[in-house]
Amino acid sequence: MKKADKNNNSEAISFWYDPDKRSLVYQIGATFLFAFVAWYLVSNTMTNLERQSIATGFGFLNNEAAFEIGESLIEYSAADRYMKALYVGFLNTMLVSFIGVILTVILGTFLGIARLSKNWLINKCAAGYIELFQDIPVLLQLFFWYAFFYEMLPSPRDALSPFKGLFLCNRGLIFGIPQAHPVYKYMAIAVIIAVVIIFFIKNWAKKRQDLTGKPFPIITTSIILFIGFPFVSWLIGGMPMDMSVPVLKGFNFKGGLAISPEFAALLLGLVLYTAAFVAEVVRAGIQSVSKGQTEAAMAIGLKPGQVLNLIILPQALRVIIPPLTSQMLNLTKNSSLAVAIGYPDFVSVAGTAINQTGQAIEGVMLIMIVYLVFSLSTSAFMNWYNKRMAIVER
Repeated sequence: MKKADKNNNSEAISFWYDPDKRSLVYQIGATFLFAFVAWYLVSNTMTNLERQSIATGFGFLNNEAAFEIGESLIEYSAADRYMKALYVGFLNTMLVSFIGVILTVILGTFLGIARLSKNWLINKCAAGYIELFQDIPVLLQLFFWYAFFYEMLPSPRDALSPFKGLFLCNRGLIFGIPQAHPVYKYMAIAVIIAVVIIFFIKNWAKKRQDLTGKPFPIITTSIILFIGFPFVSWLIGGMPMDMSVPVLKGFNFKGGLAISPEFAALLLGLVLYTAAFVAEVVRAGIQSVSKGQTEAAMAIGLKPGQVLNLIILPQALRVIIPPLTSQMLNLTKNSSLAVAIGYPDFVSVAGTAINQTGQAIEGVMLIMIVYLVFSLSTSAFMNWYNKRMAIVER
């Protein structure tokens, strides 16, 4: 009887008063509205392009670029195609983002820990840094560092030289590097092999300690392997000692490695700005760990450094990693401001290609795809690391 009443009540409900049916109608309507707007925009764009005789498609990528790029990790000339020019910009963006993320995490972690220091001076210095760099827009910081190199530093003839082989001037930072030699390739391979071996040894040492309770000197072993493998490769390769030292010739330095003012200004601005936010993320993560954990660790005789590394940071990581991922993505996206100070990142190179070819839609689409790839790959890696570092409860 009750079942029959329930069926009668459901049949008596009007169509528009049924939330399931009404929501379905709204979804269908929203889908058709989105499709109509998309069709209108695309058709209107194609009509305007055809009326202005502007070609569409990515065929321009195979045309000669006809412009130089100031900095390139690979060989490039104006006779190369637009595709290679964009690849140069992609590599430049990836370089500044990769180095920037590493330096930001290191500096931000240090500042976050210093922010909680019981030393009054260290605590206030860290707090002052965070307040200062968080409150100044990143673009203004880029302009400041750009002006610092070009307006405040001396010319190459009067370059600052803290020690032999290192020069700082308005042409950037120039320092000596080893002369090119085949053995350095093998040393790089040796470093990669050492890292892989350290990874497996670390996992083995953890399992061994869980089973037997006996610790393994993983830090000492890692240092020996990381330094020893490339050192042995260097010995076997003939121990090359030749250096490429910068020497002033004319109006600039020849030899060595030069870091341009544009790259240095961009890297400094992004790292110093983002590290201030990372510091607050680290501070919040550490403070999320209850004081009882610290007191218990101190009670069993652990030193402050051991308490931080073994007790606090492993638990704080589950709070730190999600917002840290956002800051890493912010640094990568903020690197697009490089165009403001003349660094040839992907946005800058793509903008030049758009100005020369008129392929604005394709150029903007490529920029969106590149930064989407950067963001998704960073998020995927950090999500994997977050799951790996998650605390497994018994």
